[in-house]
Amino acid sequence: MARCDEGYRCEVCGRDVEAVTDSDLYLRFVLGEVPLDVLHTQPERHLRCNPALAQFIADPGFEPVACPGPFDKVALDPAYVNDEERRVTRGWRRLQAIPTLGLAIPEYPLTVTPEDD
Repeated sequence: MARCDEGYRCEVCGRDVEAVTDSDLYLRFVLGEVPLDVLHTQPERHLRCNPALAQFIADPGFEPVACPGPFDKVALDPAYVNDEERRVTRGWRRLQAIPTLGLAIPEYPLTVTPEDD
């Protein structure tokens, strides 16, 4: 990923976010939380640099992230946590597959399926 020749800098740690698969911004885009027309204007972070979202990735391929404080999922409603883990994990899996799917950026977001309702 490169914004011109400078790359995308993580607004939290200051290092480059070198791959779309490690991008909090692109995960939020895949999830439908960031519209395409503002994608290029939004700040970037590594997934792990946004623990409020990353804590909901529940996949053996992703080392769990803790989010200490009031937004820690252990303090949230279990039904909400279950729904978020399903939604965010599904988005993360899509994000991991993007480099091999041959999609244009507008095709990255997930489509809603009946089980998502």
